[in-house]
Amino acid sequence: MNQFDCLKEPNLEVYHGANAVQTDLLRKIIIFKDLSSKSLSIIEKRIQTLDLKKGERIINEAEAAKGVYFIYSGAVKLTKQDENGNEIIVCVKQKGDVFAEACLFTKRTEYYPATATMLQDGRVLFLDKLELERDLFNYPELSMQMISYMSDTLREMTSQLRDVALLDVYAKTVKTLERLGNKFNTGLNRWDIEIPLTIQEFATVVGTTRESVSRVFSKLKKDGIIDMKSRKIIIRDWCTLCTLLHKEY
Repeated sequence: MNQFDCLKEPNLEVYHGANAVQTDLLRKIIIFKDLSSKSLSIIEKRIQTLDLKKGERIINEAEAAKGVYFIYSGAVKLTKQDENGNEIIVCVKQKGDVFAEACLFTKRTEYYPATATMLQDGRVLFLDKLELERDLFNYPELSMQMISYMSDTLREMTSQLRDVALLDVYAKTVKTLERLGNKFNTGLNRWDIEIPLTIQEFATVVGTTRESVSRVFSKLKKDGIIDMKSRKIIIRDWCTLCTLLHKEY
C-alpha cells in the first residue's frame, strides 16, 4: 500500500510521508530499539505515521488486515464484541508496543483480531503487512525482535488468563492494577500513576462485573491506595499496592 492508497482509507487520512519519521522516533518502539542502523533505515523509508485523538478508532475486528501498528505515544485498547454487542477489553497497549501483528504470515485473507481504539491522544506508526513480511524474511535481526516481542506478549496473556480463571475478584483486581500500573508507570513513580480506564472498562479487563470491581475499589480507595477521577483510575500508593498480595499465585 503506497502513500496515496493510505489517503483513501478513512482511518489513515492523516498519514505523513516517510521523511517525517526520524530514527530517534523509531528507537522508541520495542522491536526497533536494538536494530542496526542498516535495518532501521529500511523501516524508516516505509513507515507512516498517524496522529489520533482519544476515542478515535484505528481498526475494526471485521476489517481485512492491511498492516501492523506500533505505538509511539498514547495508549490503545484492543476490544472484541459478542453477538449481543457487549464489549470486552482484550488488552491495553502502551507506547512502545505493537498490535495487529497476529495478521502476519497467514496463508488466507486475514482480518484484524480485535478492534483498536485510542485511550489517549497519541501517535501510531503503520507498516504495510506485505512489506513487513518481506523485511522479516530478509532481516533476521528484525525477525528475532518480533519473535521475542510476540513471545513476551503471549506469556503476559497466559498469565492474565490464569488470573481471570483461578483468582478471586479481590486478587485478580489487585493483580490487574499491578500489571496496568507497571505498563503506565513509565517514569518509575511511586505515587499518582494514571490508568486511562473507567471502572466499567477495567471490569472487562478483569473479567468480572462492574459492581464486583467497585466493591474492591471502594476498599482500596478508603485505604488511600487508589482514587478515581476524570474517567481514570489513579494509583496513589504504588508501594502499598504491591504488598497487598503476599501469596504467589
